[in-house]
Amino acid sequence: MSDEETKTLTRPAAGRTAVPAPSATAQPAWLGPVLIVGIVLAALNLRPAITSLGALFEETRAGLGMSGTVAGLITSVPALCFAVFGVTAPRLSRRFGPVAVVCAGMAAVAAGLLIRPFADGAAGFLAASALSLAGIALTNVLLPVIVKRYFPDRVGTMTGLYSMALAAGTSLAAAATVPLTDALGGSWRTGLLMWASPALVAVLLWLPIARAARRADRAPTAAGTGPATAGTGAAGTGAGAAVRTDTGPRVARSRTAWALACYFGLQATGAYITMGWLPQIFRDAGVSASTAGVLLAVTMVMGVPLAFVIPGLAGRMRNQGAIAVTLGVFGLTGYLGLSLAPAAGAWAWALLLGVSNCAFPLVITMIGLRAKSPAGVVKLSAFAQSTGYLISIPGPLVIGTLYQHSGGWDLPLALMAGLLVPQIALGVLAGRDRTIEDECGMRD
Repeated sequence: MSDEETKTLTRPAAGRTAVPAPSATAQPAWLGPVLIVGIVLAALNLRPAITSLGALFEETRAGLGMSGTVAGLITSVPALCFAVFGVTAPRLSRRFGPVAVVCAGMAAVAAGLLIRPFADGAAGFLAASALSLAGIALTNVLLPVIVKRYFPDRVGTMTGLYSMALAAGTSLAAAATVPLTDALGGSWRTGLLMWASPALVAVLLWLPIARAARRADRAPTAAGTGPATAGTGAAGTGAGAAVRTDTGPRVARSRTAWALACYFGLQATGAYITMGWLPQIFRDAGVSASTAGVLLAVTMVMGVPLAFVIPGLAGRMRNQGAIAVTLGVFGLTGYLGLSLAPAAGAWAWALLLGVSNCAFPLVITMIGLRAKSPAGVVKLSAFAQSTGYLISIPGPLVIGTLYQHSGGWDLPLALMAGLLVPQIALGVLAGRDRTIEDECGMRD
């Protein structure tokens, strides 16, 4: 990372002073590199529980005898769990520390993935899926906090790294589940079970990280200096301590927090609609089923390189609004193309929508940049993601209803494009160079 990028990420915005780093106990030298690997592994496990099921959903539904209503409920559960369980992250982080909660979250993901292939009915399958999704929700919220705390001078780079890993895990599970299932005998239970393996590996790696963080938390307390707080440097100091979210800003009073939450919700809406309905749009235009699946994979794979590039670029900019506008324009062009020539320009529209869907790594980066303190990042991350996922729940259902009643894609595509207009405006508001602490009137 260049000196200029470091200065950009660490300098205070106009009208506020820098927060001095408190003294704390140094972390072991191995923690920084191991934590980077741990963050990547955690991110890789944040979506296979969802996309692997999508690939085998018809077989799973038939095998468990699910009704259409129950099947529809399962498809809506991820966003609901992300919203409900994400709200608990600040309290758990305050009590146990963000590192310990992420470790527990990975354990929940692994446990749910191990249990659900052996479920005999839809209720047990849904409960096991909810356990995995609860772990994903906690990790979703707290990874930006860990990045901010352990790598305060590399927020953009580290956010890009785990966003790229998240996109890679999403694409890999979607593309590889069916071929691997066929190679392992064709059972949907085996196909779902195999994704517990990378989650177990992540748990094994996060256990020593959590132990090191806990020792760092206890050491200053034993010395009579109070609990460790946020640190500085590549691996931070005292970064494993519990975050005092009770002393942070009241996020709901911040306009920037609301802009981030609504921007997160609209970009998630677009992503879920794309994952759920893009293949059907192409198939209705005369594209074969296999090609439609490949086109969706192309859209998702675009997130792998761009998820690394966009956060790094955003971290070097004082105002990220221009990136939000650019991504929105790509999406508007893609939806216009789908409306006018869905089959003729299918590959171009898939690429354009893939770029537009990279609003996710952008908003995650902005969460880390719009708060000064670890407590502020915890609260902002929980608020933006929980509120955003609640906003995203109706989107795919509304699009499906419009498609069913209108008999075509003109009206649904018009709505999808129309949602990008407020998304762009909210991205400009969220990208302004200010923090939620400033807006809430908190002093450094």
